[in-house]
Amino acid sequence: MIEFLVDWFGQQTTEVWSFVTTNFDPLRDTLDIAIVSFAIYWLLMLMRGTRAIQVLLGLIALIALRLAADLFELVTLSWILDNFLASAVLIIIVLFQADIRRGLARMGRGVFPSISEHQESQILEEVVRASQGLAEKRVGALIVLERDTGLEDMVESGTPVDAVVSKEILTSIFLPYSPIHDGAVVVTQGRITHAGCILPLTLRTDLPDGVGTRHRAAVGITEETDAVVIVVSEETGGISVVVGGQLRRNLDAPQLRVVLTDLFSRSPILEAETPAPDEDLLPDAPVDRAPDPVETR
Repeated sequence: MIEFLVDWFGQQTTEVWSFVTTNFDPLRDTLDIAIVSFAIYWLLMLMRGTRAIQVLLGLIALIALRLAADLFELVTLSWILDNFLASAVLIIIVLFQADIRRGLARMGRGVFPSISEHQESQILEEVVRASQGLAEKRVGALIVLERDTGLEDMVESGTPVDAVVSKEILTSIFLPYSPIHDGAVVVTQGRITHAGCILPLTLRTDLPDGVGTRHRAAVGITEETDAVVIVVSEETGGISVVVGGQLRRNLDAPQLRVVLTDLFSRSPILEAETPAPDEDLLPDAPVDRAPDPVETR
């Protein structure tokens, strides 16, 4: 068996070397390899931290299994995998349609940016002002700011809104007499796209004492995506920011402004990364106030 593997590897190496020496053009092939390498790197960075990378690893495992079946002459397994992988292009398009759409949108934004830095700063300021006003009124709120990872597959129900981001609109949505005050508001591409959305709850048991359903929902959505979530506690009026499943509590308006500005001023690659736990994102030390009981809204 070992001799067979050595002979097979030597034969493949000889064929590759013969092809390279016969057809290699330094300028053309170097440019070709550089473009393909950049495209692969860009795709991996786009999928990093999303469910798409898990599907991609599954496809790679199937391809490796197909090669192993060919090596060990497993005819039935080879036939099954051949028929499955024959439609690999179609399978990839179907499985990664959301990621492909998001990637093309990012490319378009790079050439014709839909949101300037000034507009982004205005949007974050409106979110900060709305959070401060809701906190002063002890009105619970859950605001999800989408970044690179699409939220279509993670957010359930919700009422389409399609409105500009402003303090007045955010406040009116979360006031108790509003019919869509329960659930989360989703902000995508500088617009409020949905309100009253239901988010997946985290299954973690190590969250700080006193966090409610809103906080668990915020942690749940950020465990699966790179979104930034602002939570206003209905019981204490405290403001929290959740990123990458990590919770920072008891922020005031200036602190919230600094945190959001820092998060959204990073490069697209850094935005897509899950932050490592550090002192800025770990739960704050207990404060002298009543614990935040489990919220039902």
